[in-house]
Amino acid sequence: MRALFLLLIAAILGFYAWTQQLDPREQGLDPEPMARQIEPEKLRILSPAELLARSSAGRRGACAEWGSFTAAEAARAEQALAPLAHGARLAQRRSEETAHWWVFVPPQGSRQGAQRKVEELKGLGVEEYFVMQEEGRLRWAISLGVFRTEESAKVRLDALTAKKVLGAQLGERDTQVMKVWLQVRDANEALLARLKALAQDFPATELRECAAGS
Repeated sequence: MRALFLLLIAAILGFYAWTQQLDPREQGLDPEPMARQIEPEKLRILSPAELLARSSAGRRGACAEWGSFTAAEAARAEQALAPLAHGARLAQRRSEETAHWWVFVPPQGSRQGAQRKVEELKGLGVEEYFVMQEEGRLRWAISLGVFRTEESAKVRLDALTAKKVLGAQLGERDTQVMKVWLQVRDANEALLARLKALAQDFPATELRECAAGS
């Protein structure tokens, strides 16, 4: 029994001596752990401005677009929006849209008749109009707006009726028109709420998320 015990001790000591001859890397040990895990040349201390920029990028707000407007309407809406958009970025997106409805005053018979009607509209505070001068059955009619939906056209007609405009009608008319969308980028929840309230003052407009890729 004593001989067996001594033999076991000798075997253990022999195994220990053998393991000490192995390359330390083969034992799962790294003699230079810091040098292998950290690349000092790639480390850089960020300035306070860089830290703020990266933090702001992580908190970037929503992008909303409001429209659509004619060029004249867009200028008025942008002027109303500018004081609210502190810290946000304002931009315009132009798109060609198909309008299916329009609000108009029927042909006035002559240039003079159309001009008299225009003066009447100006006196009632109507600023958006266009005199149709092309040859055809609509010559000397006065367009008061073109719209994608009948609902939007009705909103415009109701607004004109409230201004005591006489003779305005709603009709179907497919035409391509250039429209403007106002984009508000990096908008927080408070700004979106104010923008939603402002949109109520501009009938026939809508507020939605920015179009993909815009």
